[in-house]
Amino acid sequence: MAVGDLQRIVGRNLRAYRLAKGLSQEVFADALGVHRTYMGGLERGERNLTLQTLERLAEEIGVGVEELLDG
Repeated sequence: MAVGDLQRIVGRNLRAYRLAKGLSQEVFADALGVHRTYMGGLERGERNLTLQTLERLAEEIGVGVEELLDG
């Protein structure tokens, strides 16, 4: 696994979850308590998450951390 692959996997999984729920990026970001531009960076794999943030996001959307990391 190359550096940055995990960020892209998490971003792809967040985006898939958001789209499955039929939510806009802005509504999804608001529900998670983050800014829309931050969420966009997460979904594109450009933002470096802390483990605490990953845990919080998983809890907020009701999935296990493993599901967000599943490549």
